[in-house]
Amino acid sequence: MPEAPFPKIVQHPARVAGAGTVRVAEAAGEGGSAPAAVAYAELGVTSNFSFLRGASHPEEFVHTAAALGHRFAAIADRNSLAGVVRAHVAAEECGIGLAVGARIVFAEEERAPDVLVFPRDRAAYGRLARMLTIGKRRAEKGSCLLALEDLLDHQEGLLAVVCPPGISEDARFGDAFESALARLRGAFGAERLSLGAALLGAADDRSDLERLQRIGARADVPLTALNDTHYHVRRRRALQDVVTAVRHGCSVDTAGYALFPNAERHLKEPAAMARLFHGHPELLARATEIAGQAADFRLSELRYHYPSEVREDGRTAMETLVDATWKGASDRYGGVVPDAVKTRIEYEFRLIEELDYAPYFLTVHDIVRFARSRSILCQGRGAAANSAVCYCLGVTAVDPDRIDLLFERFLSKERNEPPDIDIDFEHERREEVLQYVYRRYGRDRAALTAEVISYRGRSAVREVGKALAFSPDLVDRLAKDMEWWTDRIGDGSGLANHGLDPTLPVARRFIALCNEILGFPRHLSQHVGGFVITEDALCELVPIENAAMADRTVIEWDKDDIDALGILKVDLLGLGMLTAVRKTFELVAESGVDPGFEVPKDGGFTMHTIPPEDPAVYGMMCRADTVGVFQIESRAQMSMLPRLKPMEFYDLVVEVAIVRPGPIQGDMVHPYLRRREGLEEVTYPSADVRRVLEKTLGVPLFQEQAMALAVVAAGFTPGEADKLRRAMAAWKRKGDLMKRYGEKLVAGMIDNGYDEEFAARIFRQLEGFSEYGFPESHAASFALLVYVSSWLKLYHPGAFCGALINSQPMGFYAPSQLVQDAQRHGVEVRPIDVNSSAWNCTMEGPALRLGMRLIKGFRQPSADAIVAARARIGRPFRSMDDLQRTSGLRASRLKPLASADAFRSLDLDRKAALWSIRALRDEDLTTPTLFSELDSEGSAGAESLPVTGPLHEVVHDYASHSLSLKAHPLSFLRPMLKRRGAFTAAELLDETLCPDKARVAVAGLVLVRQRPATAQGIIFITLEDESGTANLVVHPKTFERYRAAARHGVMLLVHGKIDRAGSVVHVVTWRIETLDGEAAGIRRGSRDFH
Repeated sequence: MPEAPFPKIVQHPARVAGAGTVRVAEAAGEGGSAPAAVAYAELGVTSNFSFLRGASHPEEFVHTAAALGHRFAAIADRNSLAGVVRAHVAAEECGIGLAVGARIVFAEEERAPDVLVFPRDRAAYGRLARMLTIGKRRAEKGSCLLALEDLLDHQEGLLAVVCPPGISEDARFGDAFESALARLRGAFGAERLSLGAALLGAADDRSDLERLQRIGARADVPLTALNDTHYHVRRRRALQDVVTAVRHGCSVDTAGYALFPNAERHLKEPAAMARLFHGHPELLARATEIAGQAADFRLSELRYHYPSEVREDGRTAMETLVDATWKGASDRYGGVVPDAVKTRIEYEFRLIEELDYAPYFLTVHDIVRFARSRSILCQGRGAAANSAVCYCLGVTAVDPDRIDLLFERFLSKERNEPPDIDIDFEHERREEVLQYVYRRYGRDRAALTAEVISYRGRSAVREVGKALAFSPDLVDRLAKDMEWWTDRIGDGSGLANHGLDPTLPVARRFIALCNEILGFPRHLSQHVGGFVITEDALCELVPIENAAMADRTVIEWDKDDIDALGILKVDLLGLGMLTAVRKTFELVAESGVDPGFEVPKDGGFTMHTIPPEDPAVYGMMCRADTVGVFQIESRAQMSMLPRLKPMEFYDLVVEVAIVRPGPIQGDMVHPYLRRREGLEEVTYPSADVRRVLEKTLGVPLFQEQAMALAVVAAGFTPGEADKLRRAMAAWKRKGDLMKRYGEKLVAGMIDNGYDEEFAARIFRQLEGFSEYGFPESHAASFALLVYVSSWLKLYHPGAFCGALINSQPMGFYAPSQLVQDAQRHGVEVRPIDVNSSAWNCTMEGPALRLGMRLIKGFRQPSADAIVAARARIGRPFRSMDDLQRTSGLRASRLKPLASADAFRSLDLDRKAALWSIRALRDEDLTTPTLFSELDSEGSAGAESLPVTGPLHEVVHDYASHSLSLKAHPLSFLRPMLKRRGAFTAAELLDETLCPDKARVAVAGLVLVRQRPATAQGIIFITLEDESGTANLVVHPKTFERYRAAARHGVMLLVHGKIDRAGSVVHVVTWRIETLDGEAAGIRRGSRDFH
């Protein structure tokens, strides 16, 4: 898995403190000044949250409006409030009022003009959000179907500006336009309705303005000035052309009238607008007045109310929570709750009651209860693992008293924000939990949080390239050549590799536009599991739309938006390893072997049935024998395991957390390892510091330790310590905040008698947490799954392998590596066969039978039909014709099985099976085929087909199902590789054969390419041959020198020298060549991580 999550290219304004002031100053430097002598506010603002229409971010409009001296800023995206929180945060920071609104675009058959609407108060905002929800719920994802009648039904409290022809796509001057205007006038009145007028450099601007004045006079509707802005500065016009071309699926050159005719749709200085509307100052005054009235409503007025969760028995939520917690505590601690735990629970109760979060805890408890009632494995993680209440409720599995976690990491009065509880469920059964939440609270009160899908490197290259009319082949090659660890295309030097001179104007334009569009929102998707649940109507807080997946609904705001407004969410996440654990339990039961753990009487399994603290399990980890094991299967973790040598559960907590950018950047890893190996003395400057750092040998590895140090050594309150944690997490974005807290930390430690060098060292280490450090609570939750999955791998390797394959896609390794690892552990793996296999992998005693799910192009319904037919006839299939008649499958459905060599039990090899399928007849197939005459001859002649060689059999296996039980491709090349001096992966581990610094060569299929952000540009590549895996270290210069092979090769031969650290071996590579031509047909892609 990745070392750290991909960061957003463009951060939410709420996460970039102080940026507004800087950007206002930058924008003012482009010719603007504040305040302006002429009062004006632009109302027609279309941001890039009107997807593929606007060419600037909401905050860019706000910053520029402030810099240009506009009285107010505004945002009015197309049938959407998706960008308003970003605009709100920017406006609050800049100190400018914001008119929150939307551009209502009606269904085409309405023939009505667009209308900009702005709520004057909270109630009107709620009506706007509800109206948008109605339009979105009656349409497919990403669309909104509204009629003019919908607006009339929700008009109370809204200010409206009718967009004139020319800036309304479907409006034309005429009876329909004036009829719609009259209906709106009747509902809104002259006070709340205006008719927009825009002067955008067209030849008929003045005549159109005069015409609008006449129409407005007849309808008694005053005019207001607009500029219909789609980008904040003129230079964004080129990008606006590109997004328009993308929206229309054409190139800029062929977009024609879909493009704006000039670059006038940008924010203009008030003085420039006054010159445009010379002689009509009342139009600017009207715009300012509308914006001023709308700005009286602020998003900060939104009040979020969590469901009260009052019980039918009349008890309050807090009373119910207290009873449930004490009952759970009794169950957890065998009826005798330790005094320390009681004290901790009472402390948490007081804070939960004071902050009124009892309903939130009860909701989470209820969701977990539901999951367990359906035997769905789940466990809480993250900051919630710091809570004794969560532990007693069964939400988390880690006893916070046992490992001394810190409640303030989870919930703090000073932080003034909701707690964050993440719950992992089996990823294949999470939908059952989501639908339960929808049923319990209703679609009007519960919805998933949005995820803003933004342009990243490859998508930018593809769509900008198409918009600039690059050939499809060139676009494809450029996109595929993008490095997986970056989104920037830099100076474009790589373009020359594809025949494009980077100095040409079109190339420079391509580079600039690609970099400019990065981070632009492309569309809204759904968050991986963040649920927002409300007491009142959620659809009056934020619009709700249909998701692409059936039976799901999503709000328009993402995680950063709801965080900025203080809205609670519950994260219901899917975790593949939980699915794999449950499926392992099922396969163990299916195999009939002794499970090695207590089987619950009710037949259900839990992770707590696994025997704890088994020395053999830790021994397996110390050997880095962890392919498939949760969290510790990566190259970096496997390199760490023999050095850290975990011997107990807390060692796993450290192991999970230590191979992260935070500890690495903070120079914590090597001091910890040296102290663990006894090579460095462990000292503590005080007993207080010893209590905090003793379990990690004096090195602060976790965020909770940083917080505790701030309390005991620097005199921070727990709430201040949590603010320090947040500053650490945001150090790169809010460096001044970290500097301020860092100075306070160091000063506090010195005041309390600690050495200045010690204080400074601790601060330097804490700065490392800005690079994705794990909280201890999170690591502890994951460590439990590390142990459980390790135990299952050790004692049930076949079932564990089958469960991992049955749970794909997940994890670090593809099925081929999982199968080979199982074989190395003595598991008999049997091939896919129509008379034995099901859709999933199954157990045949201790042997593992591969499932038909591995076959490319084969679908589960076809597999289920075969299994059902076998069960119905009660015997194996006797022939191809027998299989087809009893299963009812069409001949075309059987071809993938033949390609997978799945008919061996019918005495048909791959070629014979494919030949036999040609003779089959589908009852409903009446159209003659090209091979009708040949097919009528049946399978005659199959016995005379030429024999396929072993290498080709393996190649066909890989082409069909990405693995082969017959042989490894490298085994056929071994004689040639020996002649070229190549060792096997297993031989590299032999210190006598391959001592440290020895020059070696090794070959293999590429499994993984990884470029951690902390590795100074080094690429780590894992190769696989018939004996195991070899890890390569490729320095940046070597990677660039042999880039084609290193980046795209499937099978490599590399030369380098051995770098040996105990049992951990790497090959530091200096030459790379591809062997793809030696085994043509092997086209398995690697898994590339950053």
